[in-house]
Amino acid sequence: MLSHDQIWSAIDTLAQRYGLTPSGLARKAGLDATTFNRSKRVGTDGRERWPSTESIAKILSATGASFDEFMNVVRRGAPPAHTIPLIGFAQAGSGGFFDDGGFPVGSGWDEVAFPGLQDEKAYALEIAGDSMLPLYRDGDTIIVSPGAAIRRGDRVVVKTVEGEVLAKQLRRQTAKTVELASLNPEHADRVLALSEIAFMARVIWASQ
Repeated sequence: MLSHDQIWSAIDTLAQRYGLTPSGLARKAGLDATTFNRSKRVGTDGRERWPSTESIAKILSATGASFDEFMNVVRRGAPPAHTIPLIGFAQAGSGGFFDDGGFPVGSGWDEVAFPGLQDEKAYALEIAGDSMLPLYRDGDTIIVSPGAAIRRGDRVVVKTVEGEVLAKQLRRQTAKTVELASLNPEHADRVLALSEIAFMARVIWASQ
């Protein structure tokens, strides 16, 4: 029998897996932002409140997660944290840290602990400078998943063949070009030919 704690823990874990807070997950699903707040999980009379099947269906639709994935999280509970590489933006642009598919290679870098990741090739990038303001600040850490599917509107990290590393929002992708929206209005949007891109990977979580 599934417990109240298992269900709510699975919702929290699913939100984190897709780079969202519980409130962010609720908004993405078209629900009231407070739907998954901890204060909503127990009534004023002390009775446990359970999420509705409709709200669970909406968060699965919003994230693209399957019902099987959700139930696996429910059964396992929150998976233990494991360490992933932490790479600075300067390092990321200098070469030698990624293979042709955008996966980290080598050793000797710093590491950070992060729970719930299924992508064994995921890594962390430490933001440097102000080009990603106001969303990402100097010193923030973002988790990048080369194995995650990318859709329009996703935040992405792009590395050009010349070694430039960008954190942008994917506006549009065609057979020849990628259109990137800048997170900082003081920095211009970019349109890159596919031939200019070494790799593009989805941002699934940020520390702020």
